[in-house]
Amino acid sequence: MHNTLVILVVGLTPQLVGEHTPALKRLAERGGLRPLDTVTPAVTCSVQATLATGLSPGEHGAVANGWYFKDLAEVWFWRQSNRLVAGEKIWEAGKRKNPDFTCAKLFWWYNMYSTADWSATPRPMYPADGRKLPDHYTSPPALHDELDERLGTFPLFSFWGPMADISSSRWISDATRHVMETRDPTLTLTYLPHLDYNLQRLGPDLSHPELQRDLRDVDALCGELIDAADREGRRVIVVSEYGITPVRDAVHINRALREAGLVAVRREEHGREQLDAGASRAFAVADHQVAHVYVRDPAEIPKVRALLEGLEGVEAVWGDSEKREQGLDHPNSGDLVAIAESDRWFSYYYWLDDALAPDYARTVDIHRKPGYDPVELFFDPALKSPKLSAGWRLAKRKLGMRQLLDVISLKDTTLVKGAHGRVTDDPDMGPLVISSEADLLPQGALKAGDFKALVLTHVFGEENGGTSPRETAADIASA
Repeated sequence: MHNTLVILVVGLTPQLVGEHTPALKRLAERGGLRPLDTVTPAVTCSVQATLATGLSPGEHGAVANGWYFKDLAEVWFWRQSNRLVAGEKIWEAGKRKNPDFTCAKLFWWYNMYSTADWSATPRPMYPADGRKLPDHYTSPPALHDELDERLGTFPLFSFWGPMADISSSRWISDATRHVMETRDPTLTLTYLPHLDYNLQRLGPDLSHPELQRDLRDVDALCGELIDAADREGRRVIVVSEYGITPVRDAVHINRALREAGLVAVRREEHGREQLDAGASRAFAVADHQVAHVYVRDPAEIPKVRALLEGLEGVEAVWGDSEKREQGLDHPNSGDLVAIAESDRWFSYYYWLDDALAPDYARTVDIHRKPGYDPVELFFDPALKSPKLSAGWRLAKRKLGMRQLLDVISLKDTTLVKGAHGRVTDDPDMGPLVISSEADLLPQGALKAGDFKALVLTHVFGEENGGTSPRETAADIASA
């Protein structure tokens, strides 16, 4: 077996590999770089599940970063149990081929209760007093304290939100090198999210000094990991899930459904409106440039489809036949799937009056919001001293006072300059795969569903790798 390191660099595209990424450029030159033919939706959970299983979203079930759990009548985003993903994972296939195979899975998603030998993933603590405390979850549990002692507390508030920066990627990179040095896994999967932040804040404009700095910073982390892998005799693969393209504004899909009388809300304290998904005739779970639309009465699907197709900023609406063609026909999927135009994205907003927005709307709250909210990457421009405002709110929390961290704007969705979710029109702006082993790469683009086989080929060699035909979810279930 050849020990292999896989580095997932979020948002990395062929056009971004060059002057500002010398370490990645050297890896591509000594090995090879190919476009990655990704899946729809091109979002974190869906693509990572495909990379890990070789299956489409319609087969593994991770149809977005979140979806409508029909039995609960609730929308849930960013769940973490690996049991939500159907299919044999890369590391399970590796163990099947050789019982001595081991895997470290560091900060890839769906990373709780997996069958990997070592894992770590963000997992805040939520004390009963309403606070949110930075932390992470590991398996085995002893790895948690070992990483904390070596690296300090996981910097959760730099992992997402208006203060997101290189700190979280640095922590993950350091943790990865520590695990490689101390455990020597056959396969190491790690995740560097840093480029995602300013690519969404600024768009993929290579002339912007901040994006150039981000590229240099994440490339330096990649360089450290590649150097460590080279010293330890590991093969190296770099992969990304999606490319981020320029956008100009959001499509408020739930507001359109609300105005048509299809979205139901319930009033809570101070008249604030909560989405009542179970009582709604139709509503959308917005996730970047893709929205799953759930329709309670099948007879109303044609009406809802016509409404969506007439909505400015919507490129396509998929029904059953289109979902089958696109590999998105799973019970978790919406009855309809809306795809935004290339320069638009879907907001989750369902209220028509900001005074009635739920209290979490102005906060960073990835679990309560029934949809993805990229505006969380920005402090509200109306705040004169946003960091001071956030610090004051945190200080009051530490003194035991109840205090919302309401520092996110509801007024300006044009703040967001980059988005993803639909497959990019230009492969140069889409995701990629780079390998230290040029002879193991295909001649052209690599399909995301073939990534699992590519990794196994790196570990076991071309004859014994994962080159057999892909299994379907039905094959796995009947095995």
